[in-house]
Amino acid sequence: MSSTSQPPKYHEIPFFQSVNTYFDKAASLLDHPKGLLEQIRACNSVYHMQFPVRVNGEIQVISAWRAEHSHHKLPCKGGIRYSENVNQDEVIALAALMTYKCAVVNVPFGGGKGGIKINPKEYTEEELERITRRYTVELIHKNFIGPSVDVPAPDYGTGPREMAWIADTYQSFKGGEIDAMGCVTGKPIPQGGVRGRTEATGRGLYFGIREAVNDTELMSSLGLQTGFLDKTIIIQGFGNVGYHAAKFLEEAGATIIGIIEWDGAIYNANGLNIEDVFKHHKTTGSIKHFAGAQTIAEGNTVLEYPCDILVPAALESQITDYNADRIQAKIIAEGANGPIAASAEPTLLAKNILIIPDMYLNAGGVVVSYFEWLKNISHVRFGRMDKRFEERGNLGLVATVERLTGKSLSETEKNLLIRGPEEEDLVNSGLEDSMITAYHEIMNIWRSRPNVKDMRTAAFISAIDKIAVSYFQMGIFP
Repeated sequence: MSSTSQPPKYHEIPFFQSVNTYFDKAASLLDHPKGLLEQIRACNSVYHMQFPVRVNGEIQVISAWRAEHSHHKLPCKGGIRYSENVNQDEVIALAALMTYKCAVVNVPFGGGKGGIKINPKEYTEEELERITRRYTVELIHKNFIGPSVDVPAPDYGTGPREMAWIADTYQSFKGGEIDAMGCVTGKPIPQGGVRGRTEATGRGLYFGIREAVNDTELMSSLGLQTGFLDKTIIIQGFGNVGYHAAKFLEEAGATIIGIIEWDGAIYNANGLNIEDVFKHHKTTGSIKHFAGAQTIAEGNTVLEYPCDILVPAALESQITDYNADRIQAKIIAEGANGPIAASAEPTLLAKNILIIPDMYLNAGGVVVSYFEWLKNISHVRFGRMDKRFEERGNLGLVATVERLTGKSLSETEKNLLIRGPEEEDLVNSGLEDSMITAYHEIMNIWRSRPNVKDMRTAAFISAIDKIAVSYFQMGIFP
């Protein structure tokens, strides 16, 4: 059968069941009480709502959800997606992944997720605002939103605009709440957002891949050299995450040879210029027919092309047991949530493909959302208190060095050494530290436990152990 005409996915299981399959694999290697594991695994609460909204002069009933998977730490945290494919199973599965993701990168939140079952392209901006604000009101009424309760963020189909509407609606109902702006993250900068949030998931993805390709022992086991300079990369998805990941990977020296989008793909074995592709996409609305690249109509077949690193950064279940045996990448770096079906993973691992799991690799967004939340509840911009103080100290140090050496630095050199950190510098530094720390925690588990055979299982063990400690310390389990 031709790979260009994909039949229904074989042995497809519900997304939440797929997440729990990974959880159970890791849990079977641990000694925690069965009841504790069941509590960690279960979704604490889910709210399915249906509300009327006037659209194009008629009343339309909108279906939406908000799931809070774990309350072991509060608030819960997770994005809101607008998609016709949203359903309860997907929302619960994504909330579960958020629980484990936050634990892996040491962000003190429980996992949550929301979704509205619409195609945002079919609505005007005014109609989307009406839907978003009504959804927010529903969440307020049921106590499913608040800076100490549940803090949404952007996801597929949403962005800073929708988050600003949510924040404004919440403030209208909670006017006396001093921390009201912390009810949602991913907001525009003037509305309490934080610099660096837009690029955060893509930048975090880059940091995670960088740690892996600079891991000599790991690269040796795959037959690869360390570093990016000889690495070829194919990326699925050229939205916010895919574009920024491609940009940072290219800047580090990697060669992006393929990009896959919903309407096709482009490929050039000698490499693509990411900024040129971005400009072409912005101008034409598509990556297709980019000059200097081959356009492939059946875009997902490019998942099967030879490369060193495959980055699926679109939607879940893109690699299944239908196409897993044809994947030729040495490393799969999961930029999206759940891009590999649980039924396909054994085939990939048997081929000695390294899977860098989503619950670690795309956690950059929630890390920087955490920083935005901290900014909102502290009511001060990062760097405001100490930037000038650091610059004065650095200026004195430079002056001392010049006096002792008898040599003068150029103005460019002085400015580089004297400069105090801006908010974005601190955010990016915190993100980098979070991703590096989490990587080494995961790898220590993988390397120290002979019964752990893959990185995803190690990441789940890291998450489960941290959540279990929270429950033990709260006294819920003896």
